[in-house]
Amino acid sequence: MGKENHLVGRIGWLRAAVLGANDGIVSTASLILGVASAAADKGEVLLAGVAGLVAGAMSMAAGEYVSVSSQSDTEHADLAREKRELEDDPAFEREELAQLYVARGVDVSLARQVADQLMMKDALGAHARDELGISEVTAARPVQAAMASAATFTIGASAPLALVLVSPREWLLPAVSAGSLVFLAVLGMVGAVAGGAGILKPTVRVAFWGALAMAVTSAIGALVGTVV
Repeated sequence: MGKENHLVGRIGWLRAAVLGANDGIVSTASLILGVASAAADKGEVLLAGVAGLVAGAMSMAAGEYVSVSSQSDTEHADLAREKRELEDDPAFEREELAQLYVARGVDVSLARQVADQLMMKDALGAHARDELGISEVTAARPVQAAMASAATFTIGASAPLALVLVSPREWLLPAVSAGSLVFLAVLGMVGAVAGGAGILKPTVRVAFWGALAMAVTSAIGALVGTVV
Protein backbone atom coordinates (compact mmCIF):
# COMPACT_ATOMS: atom_id res chain seq x y z
CA MET A 1 0.00 0.00 0.00
CA GLY A 2 1.22 3.51 -0.84
CA LYS A 3 1.62 6.18 1.79
CA GLU A 4 -1.42 8.42 2.17
CA ASN A 5 -0.85 12.07 1.31
CA HIS A 6 -2.91 14.04 3.81
CA LEU A 7 -3.76 17.64 2.97
CA VAL A 8 -3.13 18.77 6.56
CA GLY A 9 0.58 18.53 5.79
CA ARG A 10 0.19 21.57 3.56
CA ILE A 11 -1.27 23.85 6.23
CA GLY A 12 1.95 25.64 7.18
CA TRP A 13 3.26 26.61 3.76
CA LEU A 14 -0.21 27.01 2.21
CA ARG A 15 -1.28 29.55 4.82
CA ALA A 16 1.88 31.60 4.34
CA ALA A 17 1.69 31.37 0.55
CA VAL A 18 -1.96 32.40 0.27
CA LEU A 19 -1.51 35.19 2.81
CA GLY A 20 1.56 36.51 1.01
CA ALA A 21 0.06 36.45 -2.47
CA ASN A 22 -3.26 37.91 -1.32
CA ASP A 23 -1.54 40.72 0.58
CA GLY A 24 0.72 41.39 -2.40
CA ILE A 25 -2.18 41.80 -4.79
CA VAL A 26 -4.47 43.74 -2.46
CA SER A 27 -1.93 46.10 -0.91
CA THR A 28 -0.11 46.90 -4.14
CA ALA A 29 -3.28 47.28 -6.20
CA SER A 30 -4.80 49.46 -3.47
CA LEU A 31 -1.67 51.62 -3.35
CA ILE A 32 -1.64 51.97 -7.14
CA LEU A 33 -5.34 52.86 -7.24
CA GLY A 34 -4.99 55.33 -4.39
CA VAL A 35 -2.08 57.14 -6.03
CA ALA A 36 -3.69 57.01 -9.48
CA SER A 37 -6.96 58.38 -8.08
CA ALA A 38 -5.04 61.37 -6.74
CA ALA A 39 -4.31 62.35 -10.38
CA ALA A 40 -0.66 61.27 -10.34
CA ASP A 41 1.01 60.49 -13.66
CA LYS A 42 1.87 56.94 -14.70
CA GLY A 43 5.52 57.20 -13.65
CA GLU A 44 4.58 58.20 -10.13
CA VAL A 45 2.03 55.42 -9.93
CA LEU A 46 4.60 52.86 -11.06
CA LEU A 47 7.19 54.16 -8.59
CA ALA A 48 4.70 53.94 -5.75
CA GLY A 49 3.81 50.38 -6.76
CA VAL A 50 7.44 49.24 -6.89
CA ALA A 51 8.14 50.83 -3.51
CA GLY A 52 5.09 49.08 -2.11
CA LEU A 53 6.27 45.74 -3.50
CA VAL A 54 9.74 45.97 -1.97
CA ALA A 55 8.56 47.31 1.38
CA GLY A 56 5.71 44.82 1.56
CA ALA A 57 7.85 41.80 0.73
CA MET A 58 10.41 42.72 3.38
CA SER A 59 7.70 43.44 5.92
CA MET A 60 5.96 40.13 5.23
CA ALA A 61 9.22 38.19 5.54
CA ALA A 62 10.22 39.91 8.77
CA GLY A 63 6.77 39.69 10.32
CA GLU A 64 6.31 36.04 9.40
CA TYR A 65 9.78 35.14 10.68
CA VAL A 66 9.25 36.89 14.01
CA SER A 67 5.77 35.43 14.45
CA VAL A 68 6.70 31.85 13.61
CA SER A 69 9.94 32.14 15.59
CA SER A 70 7.88 32.96 18.67
CA GLN A 71 5.88 29.80 18.08
CA SER A 72 9.09 27.84 17.60
CA ASP A 73 10.56 29.24 20.84
CA THR A 74 7.44 28.16 22.73
CA GLU A 75 7.62 24.67 21.23
CA HIS A 76 11.29 24.29 22.19
CA ALA A 77 10.60 25.52 25.73
CA ASP A 78 7.77 23.00 26.12
CA LEU A 79 9.93 20.19 24.77
CA ALA A 80 12.80 21.11 27.12
CA ARG A 81 10.43 21.09 30.10
CA GLU A 82 8.93 17.78 29.00
CA LYS A 83 12.40 16.28 28.66
CA ARG A 84 13.25 17.30 32.23
CA GLU A 85 10.00 15.82 33.52
CA LEU A 86 10.74 12.53 31.74
CA GLU A 87 14.15 12.40 33.37
CA ASP A 88 12.84 13.32 36.83
CA ASP A 89 9.72 11.12 36.99
CA PRO A 90 9.35 8.71 34.04
CA ALA A 91 6.70 6.63 35.84
CA PHE A 92 4.42 9.63 36.27
CA GLU A 93 4.94 10.65 32.66
CA ARG A 94 4.15 7.12 31.46
CA GLU A 95 0.88 7.13 33.39
CA GLU A 96 0.09 10.63 32.14
CA LEU A 97 0.52 9.43 28.56
CA ALA A 98 -1.61 6.34 29.22
CA GLN A 99 -4.41 8.48 30.64
CA LEU A 100 -4.45 10.54 27.46
CA TYR A 101 -5.25 7.37 25.53
CA VAL A 102 -7.83 6.34 28.10
CA ALA A 103 -9.56 9.70 27.62
CA ARG A 104 -9.77 8.89 23.92
CA GLY A 105 -11.54 5.61 24.59
CA VAL A 106 -8.70 3.08 24.94
CA ASP A 107 -8.94 0.43 27.68
CA VAL A 108 -6.73 1.23 30.69
CA SER A 109 -4.55 -1.86 30.46
CA LEU A 110 -4.08 -1.46 26.73
CA ALA A 111 -3.40 2.26 27.12
CA ARG A 112 -0.60 1.50 29.57
CA GLN A 113 0.88 -1.08 27.20
CA VAL A 114 0.81 1.43 24.35
CA ALA A 115 2.40 4.12 26.54
CA ASP A 116 5.13 1.67 27.62
CA GLN A 117 5.96 0.67 24.04
CA LEU A 118 5.92 4.23 22.69
CA MET A 119 8.13 5.50 25.48
CA MET A 120 10.61 2.67 24.97
CA LYS A 121 11.05 3.78 21.37
CA ASP A 122 10.82 7.59 21.70
CA ALA A 123 9.50 8.93 24.98
CA LEU A 124 9.91 12.60 24.15
CA GLY A 125 8.41 12.17 20.68
CA ALA A 126 5.37 10.39 22.10
CA HIS A 127 4.73 13.14 24.64
CA ALA A 128 5.38 15.85 22.06
CA ARG A 129 2.74 14.41 19.73
CA ASP A 130 0.07 13.29 22.17
CA GLU A 131 0.48 15.66 25.11
CA LEU A 132 1.80 18.86 23.51
CA GLY A 133 0.35 18.46 20.01
CA ILE A 134 3.72 19.04 18.33
CA SER A 135 4.56 16.95 15.26
CA GLU A 136 6.48 17.18 12.00
CA VAL A 137 3.33 18.45 10.30
CA THR A 138 2.58 21.26 12.75
CA ALA A 139 6.09 22.22 13.87
CA ALA A 140 7.00 25.88 13.34
CA ARG A 141 9.48 26.60 10.52
CA PRO A 142 10.34 30.33 10.63
CA VAL A 143 12.72 30.50 7.65
CA GLN A 144 10.41 28.50 5.40
CA ALA A 145 7.43 30.65 6.37
CA ALA A 146 9.36 33.92 5.87
CA MET A 147 10.68 32.90 2.45
CA ALA A 148 7.26 31.68 1.32
CA SER A 149 5.57 34.91 2.43
CA ALA A 150 8.16 37.18 0.78
CA ALA A 151 8.18 35.20 -2.47
CA THR A 152 4.42 34.95 -2.79
CA PHE A 153 3.94 38.61 -1.83
CA THR A 154 6.34 39.56 -4.62
CA ILE A 155 4.50 37.36 -7.11
CA GLY A 156 1.14 38.79 -6.05
CA ALA A 157 2.36 42.40 -6.11
CA SER A 158 3.88 41.92 -9.57
CA ALA A 159 0.45 41.28 -11.06
CA PRO A 160 -1.05 44.78 -10.59
CA LEU A 161 2.33 46.32 -11.44
CA ALA A 162 2.27 44.50 -14.77
CA LEU A 163 -1.16 45.98 -15.43
CA VAL A 164 0.23 49.47 -14.83
CA LEU A 165 2.97 48.85 -17.39
CA VAL A 166 0.62 47.67 -20.14
CA SER A 167 -2.32 50.02 -19.51
CA PRO A 168 -2.69 53.57 -20.90
CA ARG A 169 -3.03 56.21 -18.18
CA GLU A 170 -6.72 56.80 -18.96
CA TRP A 171 -7.48 53.08 -18.56
CA LEU A 172 -5.23 52.50 -15.57
CA LEU A 173 -7.91 52.59 -12.86
CA PRO A 174 -10.39 50.15 -14.47
CA ALA A 175 -7.61 47.90 -15.76
CA VAL A 176 -5.91 47.53 -12.37
CA SER A 177 -9.24 47.18 -10.55
CA ALA A 178 -10.69 44.52 -12.84
CA GLY A 179 -7.41 42.71 -13.39
CA SER A 180 -6.62 42.55 -9.67
CA LEU A 181 -10.06 41.11 -8.93
CA VAL A 182 -9.41 38.41 -11.52
CA PHE A 183 -6.03 37.65 -9.93
CA LEU A 184 -7.65 37.45 -6.48
CA ALA A 185 -10.36 35.10 -7.75
CA VAL A 186 -7.71 32.85 -9.31
CA LEU A 187 -5.74 32.91 -6.05
CA GLY A 188 -8.85 31.89 -4.13
CA MET A 189 -9.43 28.98 -6.49
CA VAL A 190 -5.80 27.83 -6.36
CA GLY A 191 -5.76 27.98 -2.56
CA ALA A 192 -9.03 26.06 -2.36
CA VAL A 193 -7.81 23.33 -4.70
CA ALA A 194 -4.46 23.02 -2.91
CA GLY A 195 -6.23 22.75 0.43
CA GLY A 196 -8.85 20.31 -0.83
CA ALA A 197 -11.77 22.69 -0.10
CA GLY A 198 -14.71 23.77 -2.23
CA ILE A 199 -13.89 26.44 -4.81
CA LEU A 200 -16.80 28.89 -4.64
CA LYS A 201 -16.66 30.12 -1.03
CA PRO A 202 -12.88 30.81 -0.84
CA THR A 203 -12.96 32.52 -4.25
CA VAL A 204 -15.83 34.83 -3.30
CA ARG A 205 -14.26 35.57 0.09
CA VAL A 206 -10.88 36.56 -1.35
CA ALA A 207 -12.40 38.64 -4.16
CA PHE A 208 -14.89 40.44 -1.90
CA TRP A 209 -12.39 41.61 0.71
CA GLY A 210 -9.89 42.56 -1.96
CA ALA A 211 -12.51 44.63 -3.78
CA LEU A 212 -13.49 46.36 -0.55
CA ALA A 213 -9.87 47.26 0.27
CA MET A 214 -9.26 48.65 -3.23
CA ALA A 215 -12.51 50.62 -3.22
CA VAL A 216 -11.75 52.29 0.12
CA THR A 217 -8.18 53.17 -0.92
CA SER A 218 -9.34 54.56 -4.28
CA ALA A 219 -11.96 56.72 -2.57
CA ILE A 220 -9.41 58.11 -0.12
CA GLY A 221 -6.94 58.78 -2.95
CA ALA A 222 -9.56 60.61 -4.97
CA LEU A 223 -10.58 62.67 -1.93
CA VAL A 224 -7.02 63.62 -1.08
CA GLY A 225 -6.29 64.43 -4.70
CA THR A 226 -9.29 66.71 -4.86
CA VAL A 227 -8.46 68.50 -1.62
CA VAL A 228 -4.76 68.92 -2.43
